[in-house]
Amino acid sequence: MSSVLTQLIDELNRGTLKVVDLTQPLGPSTPVIGLPPMFAPSPGVTIDVISKYDANGPAWYWNTIRMGEHTGTHFDAPVHWITGKDLPNNTCDTIPASRFIGPACVIDVTDDVSRDPDFLLTPERLEEWEAGHGRIPCGAWVLLRTGWSRRADAASFVNARDDGPHSPGFDARTSKVLAEDRDVLGVGVETIGTDAGQAGTFNPPFPNHATMHGAGKFGLASLCNLDELPPTGAVVIAAPLKIVNGSGSPLRVIAITPR
Repeated sequence: MSSVLTQLIDELNRGTLKVVDLTQPLGPSTPVIGLPPMFAPSPGVTIDVISKYDANGPAWYWNTIRMGEHTGTHFDAPVHWITGKDLPNNTCDTIPASRFIGPACVIDVTDDVSRDPDFLLTPERLEEWEAGHGRIPCGAWVLLRTGWSRRADAASFVNARDDGPHSPGFDARTSKVLAEDRDVLGVGVETIGTDAGQAGTFNPPFPNHATMHGAGKFGLASLCNLDELPPTGAVVIAAPLKIVNGSGSPLRVIAITPR
């Protein structure tokens, strides 16, 4: 084992580094993104027992699980959006595994979101963050810390009103800066999707999905525990299931960070 990997294990064992779970529990109560009625909906999570130490399997327990790919804490591959459909290596099974690991840049906008649930991260706010923490490096995961994961019930988490859901996200210009100028791996959010709740009304609609996936970048949604990460210095590992032609996948996202 290399000295670097040996040191990593030693630091974890000594407690100078810690592993932070950025993943929400996944089950029948997991919120599912809503779509207008003319579009096919994603199903909720259904878990059915195959056997549980009974006549169907006396010594073992296992289940069948049914859900959409983009459920709970999940990964968006480039093929998820029409802008990324013709890119090479754009599905969960073809993306090189080395691209699932990167440094984390955590941008805290919790106070802004507490005042305005429709808050959008602008390029100007991004530059303010960089003035204090350094330029976002190529290949980084940019994580938007909003405090949204503290909304424990599904209705509050989705935050839908008569005019649709209301939740924070990225200004379209910011997505372009991150994808093209900073060349990030992707973005991660605490909300149900990587676009703001009202992004369907934007022109063009859902700009973060369109820009990020069109540039071959990734998305992480429904993250939690971002308050346990520093602005810089953590590493995020976000490896989706290797679903053939998969547009995304539920996954366990972890971070390694100084204690």
